[in-house]
Amino acid sequence: MNIAYLIKEKYPSLTKSEKKIADYILKNLKNIPYSTMSDLKDATNVGDATIIRFCQKLDFNGFSDLKIEVAKDEYSKKEELSSQETYFDINADNLKNSISRTRELIIEDNIINAVDFISKASKVYIFGVGSSGNTCAEFASMLLRVGVIAEPVTDPHFQAQVASLLSKDDLVIGFSLSGKTKDTFDSLNIAKQNNAKIISITNYLTSPIAEMSDIVLQTAVEEFLNGGSLAGKISQLYVSELLVTGYEKVNEIDSLKLREKVLRSIIDKTID
Repeated sequence: MNIAYLIKEKYPSLTKSEKKIADYILKNLKNIPYSTMSDLKDATNVGDATIIRFCQKLDFNGFSDLKIEVAKDEYSKKEELSSQETYFDINADNLKNSISRTRELIIEDNIINAVDFISKASKVYIFGVGSSGNTCAEFASMLLRVGVIAEPVTDPHFQAQVASLLSKDDLVIGFSLSGKTKDTFDSLNIAKQNNAKIISITNYLTSPIAEMSDIVLQTAVEEFLNGGSLAGKISQLYVSELLVTGYEKVNEIDSLKLREKVLRSIIDKTID
C-alpha cells in the first residue's frame, strides 16, 4: 500500500481539519515514523480526536498503525533503489555511512565538555535498554582501557534505584537512538531530579531525553523498522570511541602502561 496514494485518494472526503493533517503528512513523510501524536498536534493545531478520525478514514486503528505503514513504504523504496547492488555492498555502505553521517553531526566542543564531565565525575553510570543496553556494556568496557570504571545499568528497575541515590558529583550517560525510550527517560529523569549530570547519546536534539540532558551527542542512524541494527550500534560506538580517545588525550593517560597492566591481569586466563 502506498500511503501517499491512499491519502490523496481519500482527500476529497476529509474535513478541513483532517486535510491539514493530510497536507502535513504528505510534506513530511520521512519524518512521520519518528513523530508522536503531540508532534502532529503541534504542527497542525488539531486535537487528538481529529487525528484518530483521520487515521480511521484511512482504515488504520490509530496513529501508530499509520506510522508503521509510512515506514514500510519508505523501507520498500530504499530496497528498490538498492536492488541492483549485492547485499555485501549494501551492508558495507550502510556501516561506512553510519560513521560518516555521525561524524558530520558531531560538535567537537560537546565531546570536549563531555570528556570534562567524565573526568570530574565521582561515579559514572551508563543507562540504556534493549540494543542500546548492549552498547552500554561495550562502552563501559572501552572506558576501562583508559582507567575509567563506569557501571552499565540495563534493567529499568535497577536504573531507577541507582538514579535515586545519585548526587551532583555523579554522571549518567544515557543511550537511546530515538531519544524517546520511556524506561531510559524515566531513569534519567530521576537522576536529573537528584542533580546528577546527564549526557545523552541520541539521534534527535529535540527528543525528550535530549532536552533533559546537560550535553547531547548526536548519532545519525534511524531505525524505525530496523531496531537493533549493526549500523545503529556502530553510530553509538563511534561516539563512544571519541569519548574514550578524548579522555585519554585530555588526561594524558599512559595507555601503553595501562594496557600492559590489564593484559597481565588476564594473561593467565588463556588456555595453552
